Amino acid sequence: MNGGSARSQWCRQPVQLVIFDCDGVLVDSEAIASRVLAELLTESGFPLHAEQAIDRFTGISLPEVVAQVEAEWGRALPADFVVRLRERDRAAFRLQLRAIAGVAEALQALAYPRCVASSGSPEKIRENLALTGLLEYLAPHLFSAAMVAKGKPAPDLFLYAAATMGALPARCVVIEDSVAGIRAAHAAGMQVFGFCGGGHCRPGDGETLLAAGAARLFSRMADLPALLASTG
Repeated sequence: MNGGSARSQWCRQPVQLVIFDCDGVLVDSEAIASRVLAELLTESGFPLHAEQAIDRFTGISLPEVVAQVEAEWGRALPADFVVRLRERDRAAFRLQLRAIAGVAEALQALAYPRCVASSGSPEKIRENLALTGLLEYLAPHLFSAAMVAKGKPAPDLFLYAAATMGALPARCVVIEDSVAGIRAAHAAGMQVFGFCGGGHCRPGDGETLLAAGAARLFSRMADLPALLASTG
């Protein structure tokens, strides 16, 4: 999938900054994380399938996931839930995590400043990029939802990343795979490309991302440099 422009709100002008989400965009982690989350929630008394976890929680920070589950369930999750989830995530990632196909080559080819803006914790972002050999292409410009008041779909994280990097929001391009992330980029006044090449992506996800506000869709990271070059 390599879609054309779905919206033309942004004038053609030089791109100052490319902002990458991490999970599902740089590292193929969403299917793994959703399976682990669903398993632990089910063990804790809140039955959930991995596919449901993908639908409901992709792109959302862990504190927000916990808040949503507890509000729906009407009770608190076990006190050690977050610690246990992070331990299981790390163990699963060490064994199974891979970079998105072609992303290292795409990062090498990009002539633009770039950074990461993810709902994950700072530690998780750094660990996952290191595990997949991508840290060298993106450090030290790693921004986490833990650094701002509100995570995605609020615009705070993207605006913070742009301000720190010295870029105007209107001249930033965000690469996202989730509805929450696309809405956050839109709210920040940034153009956003929807990536549909992660292991968790399913038929129809592209249309969902377009409906949320993605300007373009693509499923091969090898296509990203040309897409950016045609943007501004």
